[in-house]
Amino acid sequence: MRHQKKTVKLGRTRAPRQALLRNLAESLILHGAIVTTKAKAKALRSVVEPLVTKAKKGRPVDREGIMSVLYTGKAVKKLVDDLAPRYAERRGGYTRITKIGTRSSDGGEKVKIEFV
Repeated sequence: MRHQKKTVKLGRTRAPRQALLRNLAESLILHGAIVTTKAKAKALRSVVEPLVTKAKKGRPVDREGIMSVLYTGKAVKKLVDDLAPRYAERRGGYTRITKIGTRSSDGGEKVKIEFV
């Protein structure tokens, strides 16, 4: 039984799952919105929202924590300099998931995840 198990596996082992979520997080930060599946978007939300909260604090230790998750300095800079001030007054819920439809190939549910 999986009672109280919060980790979403996405059909992958640990390292590929973390790499996927890091890539999706970086793409979302750099582009502002991405189209993906519903399950990936829900898992991505649990990665991106804590990063925005850390960026709002603006401490050097928080910046190092963000750099440990994101791959490029460009994404870290955009998160700290552009997105964090935009959400300074907001207490959470920085992302929105909007249903788009289904994929024609396998019927997977597509959604658009974007910053509010």
